[in-house]
Amino acid sequence: MFNIIGKAKYAYIFSGVLTILCILSLAVWGLKYDIDFTGGTRMVVKFAEQVPSKEDVTETLKDLGLKSLTLQGLENNSMVIRYASGDDSTNDKTNSDVWKAISEKYQGTTQSSVDFFNSSVSGELKSKSVNALILAIMAIMAYIAWAFRKVSRPVESWKYGAGAVIALAHDILITMGVFSVLGHFYGIEIGIPFIAALLTILGFSVHDTIVVYDRTRENLLKSSQKVPFPEVVNQSLNETLVRSINTSLTVIITLLAIYLFGGASIKFFALALLVGITFGTYSSVFIATALLVTSYELTLKYKK
Repeated sequence: MFNIIGKAKYAYIFSGVLTILCILSLAVWGLKYDIDFTGGTRMVVKFAEQVPSKEDVTETLKDLGLKSLTLQGLENNSMVIRYASGDDSTNDKTNSDVWKAISEKYQGTTQSSVDFFNSSVSGELKSKSVNALILAIMAIMAYIAWAFRKVSRPVESWKYGAGAVIALAHDILITMGVFSVLGHFYGIEIGIPFIAALLTILGFSVHDTIVVYDRTRENLLKSSQKVPFPEVVNQSLNETLVRSINTSLTVIITLLAIYLFGGASIKFFALALLVGITFGTYSSVFIATALLVTSYELTLKYKK
């Protein structure tokens, strides 16, 4: 049996350093948002002949200085051109310049549709995304505290919820920190799919944590009160360790395949899940449950 709980201090140090670095990255560089959060234009054009390469279209539009430019090929010789606008008042001119450059370079091209994302609407979308994450985390904490109300010995049930939420915050911060670095050095932007990935990470990570918590509850209910709490927790971790690793590996392998061979539209969605689920598995084993033991030991210390 591995003494996982005995190594908790090393996990705390590793996670603490990594979390601080991610917070610093977010504070200094922030996240690079796409037009979902900044406002911009989505233009669909249909070419008379074969769709040109993305590099060719990018070269055609480079003199316009478009920000957050992304290109995505569609069926029927069509392409989606997405870009941020300088501000709402200059959007019409920017759209006109883009269409002029495309139509002059590629004869016979037609404009299928143009959709404009207003910056104020995008700001509201950003606010709602943050609220959705906070609400999800609070609901998870409340549910876990309620679900483990029958095992308030020797640790109060609400601490199960608190431990899970701290582990979730750890997973989310690291994922955001990674994308902050990628955004700064490689220009990778985040949009609504990134928020969907964060919510998915919350669900997957807490699922893994609850499996360990549930085994701890079973062992507490059937074990003698003379068995030390850290020993019960460590036993529970060892009993669920292989299951946690195997479950996560099957998901990670699938996400790797999506990231390597999937389309550009879901590539970074898969990457966000890959980072979050990897660290979610780690935090479920080394952080969430270890926090219960740390809380228990601190309580004993203050009672003396």
